[in-house]
Amino acid sequence: MKDVIQINDQWYVLATSSRADDRTFVLKQGESFGLFDRYGDIQHIGLGEQGLYHEGTRYLSSFELNINKRRPLLLHSTVREDNSLLTVDLTTPDLYEDDELIIPKDTLHIFRAKLLWHGVYYEHLRVVNYRRHPIKLELDFSFAADYADIFEVRGVKRKQRGTSLPVQHGEKSLVLGYQGLDGITRQTRILFNQQPDVIDKTMAGFKLNLPPNGSQDFYLTVACDSDKQSSILSYDEAYRKSDLAQRADKDKICHIITSNEQFNDWINRSAADLQMLTTQTPHGEYPYAGVPWFSTPFGRDGIITALQYLWPNPALAHGVLSFLAATQAEHENAAQDAEPGKILHETRKGEMATLGETPFLLYYGTVDATPLFIVLADAYYQRTGDLDFIQSIWSNIEKALEWIDNYGDSDGDGFVEYAKRCENGLVQQGWKDSDDSIFHIDGRPAQAPIALCEVQGYVYQAKLAAARLSSLLGDNEHADELKIQAKTLKQKFNEAFWCDDIGTFAIALDGDKQPCQVRSSNAGHLLFSGIVEEHHAVAVADTLLAESSFSGWGVRTLADTEARYNPMSYHNGSIWPHDNAIIAMGLAQYQFKDQALKILTGLFNTSIKMDLQRLPELFCGFECLPGQGPTLYPVACSPQAWASGTVFYLLQACLGMRFAPDPPQLLFNHPKLPDYLERLELKNIQLGNGVVDLSCRRRGQDVTIHVTRKTGDVEIAVVM
Repeated sequence: MKDVIQINDQWYVLATSSRADDRTFVLKQGESFGLFDRYGDIQHIGLGEQGLYHEGTRYLSSFELNINKRRPLLLHSTVREDNSLLTVDLTTPDLYEDDELIIPKDTLHIFRAKLLWHGVYYEHLRVVNYRRHPIKLELDFSFAADYADIFEVRGVKRKQRGTSLPVQHGEKSLVLGYQGLDGITRQTRILFNQQPDVIDKTMAGFKLNLPPNGSQDFYLTVACDSDKQSSILSYDEAYRKSDLAQRADKDKICHIITSNEQFNDWINRSAADLQMLTTQTPHGEYPYAGVPWFSTPFGRDGIITALQYLWPNPALAHGVLSFLAATQAEHENAAQDAEPGKILHETRKGEMATLGETPFLLYYGTVDATPLFIVLADAYYQRTGDLDFIQSIWSNIEKALEWIDNYGDSDGDGFVEYAKRCENGLVQQGWKDSDDSIFHIDGRPAQAPIALCEVQGYVYQAKLAAARLSSLLGDNEHADELKIQAKTLKQKFNEAFWCDDIGTFAIALDGDKQPCQVRSSNAGHLLFSGIVEEHHAVAVADTLLAESSFSGWGVRTLADTEARYNPMSYHNGSIWPHDNAIIAMGLAQYQFKDQALKILTGLFNTSIKMDLQRLPELFCGFECLPGQGPTLYPVACSPQAWASGTVFYLLQACLGMRFAPDPPQLLFNHPKLPDYLERLELKNIQLGNGVVDLSCRRRGQDVTIHVTRKTGDVEIAVVM
C-alpha cells in the first residue's frame, strides 16, 4: 500500500508511515546545502523543503533508495560533530518473492555516507550480507529535479516558469536540466561509479549478487551546474579535502572547554554550525544567515553574528565588513530601497531574484545595518588593532554616516526612520520585519515613517564608534563633532521614547511622532547600545526579566501583557536566541550580571532540549513548565548563524570581556559564571602578535583568571 499520495501540488503521508517523521539533517558547504530525512533520502513530506540546493535553486527535489522496491528500515543516522558528513545505517524487513522469504530481516546492512564539496554532492553506499547464504537483490535510486527557486519552496506562486529539458542518458550517468526564464541553463549531473543495470529518466537500478559475508560499494555524485560544469573528484578525495578544510578552520579560532559536558556540547555544536554556515566570498568569509530559507548573505545578520563571534574569531568580522563595504549602495533606487551609503539587507542568486520577481538580487530595505556596520568596524579594531584595514574602508564608514544624517533622518528631527519605497519590499525594516510587529498599545499598526527605539541606540553607538576611529586617523575635529551629536541624541532619545506608564521605552515613534507604548525586547538593545540614562536602566532591566517577558527559557520579543502578544508568532511573543544574547550583553554593560546569568541559564536549558543541542532561529514563547521542553516554531531556520553565535556573546557578557589594541589587552570586568560552570578554559586567544591560554575558575560569587600560556606583548587585566 502506498503511504505517500499526491493531490494537485500537495503531498500527504500516512500517520503510521515511517515517512511521517519529517525531521531533517542539514549539510552545507559553500553555495550548496542539502536537507535530507533520517534515511538520507529527499522526500515530498512535511513542509516540502527537503532537497539539494545550489545558489538559491533546488537541483534535487526527490532522491530515494529502495531495496527490492521496498524502503529499508532505519537503524541509526547522525551528522558528524563538525557537520561535514551525514552517515546512515539501514537494514531491511523480511523480503519475500512469490511468498518465499528471500532476505530475512536484519541480515543485510546498508551504510550511506554523504558530503558536499564545491557544488557537488558525494555519496558512498556499502551493502553487506551477514547471512551464511548468498543473496540476490535489486537496489535502485529514484530522482527528480523541480528547479524550484527558494521562494517557490517557501510558497510563492509564479505566473510563469522555465522549461524542463529532456533527460540525457549515459552509460553511467543521468543529466536532468532546466532552461530558466533568466536565460540560465541549470543541470543536475548524476554519475555512478559503475553502469546501472536499468536506467531511465527517473531512476537507476542495480542487480547485486552478494556471497556469504560479502559486500559491495557504490559511489554516487550529483553535480549542480549552471554557467559552468562543477569539477568532480572521487569520494575519497572530496572527503580528504573537506576534512583538511575543517581542521584548518578550527586551528584559527579560540577553543572553549568547560567543566560541564552538556555546556561543551552546546559550544561545540554552535562553533561547528558557524563554521558550516560561513561561506568564502570574493571579499572574504561571510556567515550565511540560515538554512533553509536564508542561506545567503544578510547585512544585519552577518554583522550581529560577527559581533557575537568576534572574540573567538575576528577574521569573520573582517570578511563581513569587506563584503558589506563592497556592496554598499551608491545610488538611489526605489525598486531596491537603496540610497547612497546604505548597507545591504540581503542578496540572492536565484532565478526569481535575477528576473526581479522578488527585489532581493541586491536589496537594501534595512534601517539598522548601516549604523551597525560602523559599530562592527570599531569593535573589530578594538579586537585586532588592524588600523590599516579600517583606513581601507574609512570612505565606506563616512558614506554610512552621511546616510544616517541625510537619508536616515530625512525629516531632520534627529531620529532615523524608515518607510518602504519598493512595492514588494519589506514594510517593517528593523530586525523584527514581520508586517504586524510595530504597533500601538491598543494594537493599531504604526504608520510610517517609523523610528524604532533600538535603531536610535545603534546610531548613538555608531557616532561614538566613528568618533574613536576618526581620532585614530587624525581627524580630531570630526571626532569631537560626532561626540557632540551622540550626546545630543542620547538626551533627546530619553526624553522622547521613555514611557512612565509601561516602565520602559516605547518600541517606536510613528509617523506622527507618537510613541508606541509597547513592552518589547527591543529595550534590551538600548542597554546594549549604552543610550539609556542610568536612572532608567533599573526599570528597563526589571521589565525585561519580569514574568510577563521572561518565560524561563528566555526573554520574549513581546510581553504577554501586550495587545498583539502571541507566543506562536514570528516576532510578537516568540523567543529569539540572538535577541537574548544582545539583551544579556546590555544588562552586563549596566552591571546587571545576575540578570545576564539568568538569560544564559534559560538558553542553556533550551539547548539541552533541542535536537543536536542546536539553538534554532527562534522558538515559541510559552512559559517554562516542569517536565516540559520549549515549543518549536515550525518553520524556523536551524542552523541559523546568529542563533549559533549566541553562546559566545552570552559568555562574553557574563565574563565582562573587553579588548583594547594598543598595547593588546584583554580585560575581564567583574567576571561571573553560573553555578553549573566551575571551570572555563580559553585556549588560543590571539591578541596582536601574541597568544594566550586562560583558566577561569568560579570561587563562590567571584571568578579568578589564571594565565596558563602567554606569548608576545599581551596584557591581561581583571576588575573585581
